Amino acid sequence: MTTRHAVFVSAFALTCLPAAAMAQTQSVTLEQAVAKLAALQAQLEAVQAEVAALRAQGVQQQAAATPPSTPPAAPADPIKVSWKGAPEVSSKGWSFKPRGRLQFDAARISRPAGVADTGLGFSNELRRAYLGVQGTMPGGFGYRIDIDFAPSSPEFQEAFIDYTHGRTTITAGQHNGFQGLEELTSDVNTSFMERAAFTDAFGFERRLGISAQYRGDVLLLQGGVFTDNIADLSDDANNSYGFDGRIVFSPKMGGANLHLGASAHYRDTGGTGAGTRYRQRPQLHPTDVRFLATPALQVTSETSYGLELATVAGPFHAAAEAHWMRVSVAGAADPTFFGGYIEGGWLLTGESRGYRDGAFDRIKPANPVSDGGIGAFALNVRYDYLDLSDAGIIGGRQQGFLAALIWKPTDYVLFALNGGRLLFDDAALAGTGGDRDYGATVVGLRSQIDF
Repeated sequence: MTTRHAVFVSAFALTCLPAAAMAQTQSVTLEQAVAKLAALQAQLEAVQAEVAALRAQGVQQQAAATPPSTPPAAPADPIKVSWKGAPEVSSKGWSFKPRGRLQFDAARISRPAGVADTGLGFSNELRRAYLGVQGTMPGGFGYRIDIDFAPSSPEFQEAFIDYTHGRTTITAGQHNGFQGLEELTSDVNTSFMERAAFTDAFGFERRLGISAQYRGDVLLLQGGVFTDNIADLSDDANNSYGFDGRIVFSPKMGGANLHLGASAHYRDTGGTGAGTRYRQRPQLHPTDVRFLATPALQVTSETSYGLELATVAGPFHAAAEAHWMRVSVAGAADPTFFGGYIEGGWLLTGESRGYRDGAFDRIKPANPVSDGGIGAFALNVRYDYLDLSDAGIIGGRQQGFLAALIWKPTDYVLFALNGGRLLFDDAALAGTGGDRDYGATVVGLRSQIDF
């Protein structure tokens, strides 16, 4: 190496040494900084863990010191109001609904020749004026009370409590027995202004008692023990008791609902005092005239049987009943009286007649006047028969050829026009020359509202 080269190498070495020393110093400083940051991060994580532990311990101590909170109360059962001809209020198993009906009747009954004018011709009356309530109570219990204000003295019609469990209902109080289809169909839903002649003639009425009813899919079983009507309980001589039973088979076949029924009844009169008369008005109630009537009989008991047949098929319906009553008379032969009817009906506007629980139910117009329609129109015809003569007892026989036109503008309003011809044999009222075989023409009109 020459002197020049040696000088150059020495100069280069002197130049690089400071830079290398500086680089080494910087590397040492960076490594120390990273180590310090790692240590600080570890300390921070430790502090955070300690704070979290302290917080958890505080929450546990607070929870232990604070009693458990009461769960929020369940919302109260709201009061519900529905409309079924009148408002029905219900809440927590309770329900309450007012009920009522008004029926105004007018009638004209022709006077057979020679028969004394004892209320024939034109007459009118407030047939029924019911006010009442019905409802339910928790546990399956229910109640119903109806009072009729049309008579001179208000009278209880229905007054009972009942208990329903599943398909079975037990009823205690004043209510209808189980005499048959016509009697158990409400008077606001009957085909004619008055029921078939035998129902009144045989003394069918509501009585105080206890009964049970089972409603199956197609089978209805009814039975009960009854005493007297509430209105008669103040009469010491009125201490009767009796038993009523009924069975109904009501299957559906195609589009038709069939009804096959049978009933049996026994009543011990418990002594009759002045006696019992079996009698009947001429198919309309405003008159008190009875063309059919037996003399007063010392009746000790009554045994009767009934058969029922009916169907509802679209707008058509048909029904027929027959009822036999054997009367035990003290010191005399025991007569058997008979009554029955056969009828058919057609809803001209296409609805179907209601049917429920072994009885006909409400007709509901498909196009009520409240919706701009014409309501429902029904035409019914009936042959009615009643025979109160047997075993030497002459009470007379009646044949009725009847027709009815019914208009229901809404579910709860009805107007009915009835008309027909009645033929009597051995009538209780004598005509010209003592004639007791004659006829009478009857025409009736009803205006009705119920809720």
